[in-house]
Amino acid sequence: MGHPEDSLGFKLVGHSNLGGNGDGMQIARNGDALYVAHFGPSRQGTSILDISDLSTPRLVDQWPAPDGGHTHKAVAADGLLLINHEAFRGGPPARVGMAVYDTSDPLAPTEIGFWDSTGMGVHRISYTGGRYAYVSSRPTGFVERIWNVIDLDDPTNPVEVGRWWWPGMADGETADWPDTEDRSVHHALVHGDRAYAGFWDSGMVILDVSDLTTPKTISRLNWDIGGHTHTCLPLPDRQLVVVTDEAVTNGCDDDPHMIRIVDISDETRPEVVAICPVPEGDFCDRGLRFGAHCLHENQPGSYQSQTLIMATYFNAGLRVYDIESPAEPAEIGHYLPATPDGQPAVQINDVFIDADHTVFITDRVNGGVYILKPEDWLSARMTAAYSAI
Repeated sequence: MGHPEDSLGFKLVGHSNLGGNGDGMQIARNGDALYVAHFGPSRQGTSILDISDLSTPRLVDQWPAPDGGHTHKAVAADGLLLINHEAFRGGPPARVGMAVYDTSDPLAPTEIGFWDSTGMGVHRISYTGGRYAYVSSRPTGFVERIWNVIDLDDPTNPVEVGRWWWPGMADGETADWPDTEDRSVHHALVHGDRAYAGFWDSGMVILDVSDLTTPKTISRLNWDIGGHTHTCLPLPDRQLVVVTDEAVTNGCDDDPHMIRIVDISDETRPEVVAICPVPEGDFCDRGLRFGAHCLHENQPGSYQSQTLIMATYFNAGLRVYDIESPAEPAEIGHYLPATPDGQPAVQINDVFIDADHTVFITDRVNGGVYILKPEDWLSARMTAAYSAI
């Protein structure tokens, strides 16, 4: 038995099941084009939607996933679309790394370059325009994912110019952590000369990237419970970072995976000041994953706020938090679509919010893409909470 739509603050204005291949992951918007990366079980890689009419998104093209791999992450900025290539469920993949596409025609991107990561490939990409992209990859010679700086000055020939890893992650190095702990970079968000990296079982790492060729560790902060640290979103004017841990098991058998507010006023000694409220309800029993995943990342040109945070929470859907008082975060809104056919619960995976407050979310199993508009009261709060970064 599925669950009906459950909304506080949102109305559904459009939906696409991605041609029946609804395993949607990361979303990137480029004008009237929406790029949706697929998780991979459908064996699709990237869908391109025409969203000139938000109520009726039209599937324009769908690129298959490469043999042995998946392309489940996509970012777009400055006329480029960047897509990862990573080994998936055994591989070996046809190629690994990051593909670069020209989006002069947003609905028909053309591949113009490729960076070969070697090894297991690229997991996630951060790119907000300009010369450099930042990726997590597991190249040959490493036991887990590291962080790479990629120069796109010539997008037809991307070049790695810097990398960071914790000593012990390279073959032949001695690890200084337990065998039960995975030190692996999920991805890092960069602001100015600092990068804030989710370091999986090892919390958050703050890096000095004033010299991109040799990033340096400033500090690391881990938690007593949780793990699988995913997104570290800096709120620079407030000297805060919002950090999510990704739930990777079903139900509530594992430790809780939460959203933390971290004070970095002393970046050498970051400190957790609060945990966002955990959604209330029967989510532990609904099936599939329950717990935090990722955040809207305040990309240039999108909606930006340093007090209003939107997060995905798998079977608890999309959650909106007011963190004006960082020690007392409060949930003020949520959205769960009706359960898609063939799955016990929703699995809301990614969120992107446009400057006009249009919200895009994906379901990683079968639901595809949902397009939302905030109700008037929430839109007014979003306007009041806007803060350019």
